[in-house]
Amino acid sequence: MTSTEMTVGDLIDLLSGCDRSAPVRQAMNPFFPMAHRLAQVVQSVDETGQTVVYLAEGRDEGSQLGHLPPEVAVALTWQGDTQAPPRRPRRRAGGN
Repeated sequence: MTSTEMTVGDLIDLLSGCDRSAPVRQAMNPFFPMAHRLAQVVQSVDETGQTVVYLAEGRDEGSQLGHLPPEVAVALTWQGDTQAPPRRPRRRAGGN
């Protein structure tokens, strides 16, 4: 069976090209993309006996940071590259 899961080695390779002082965030939920702070790395064994590493968000209320930046959602192919419609001038009281 060929695994399509990312391994710890794959993650290390991908992270090796990144700024070491940059904070690590987790992108979650492609249908309502949100950014979360990572707080823990936990190694365990799954039900098949395979070692698995989990990246967990923090438990404090500040762990969910808000909406994922649109360019990140586009890069993850969770959203299409769309532009906001042009704004119309506001109507003023009195019809002007």
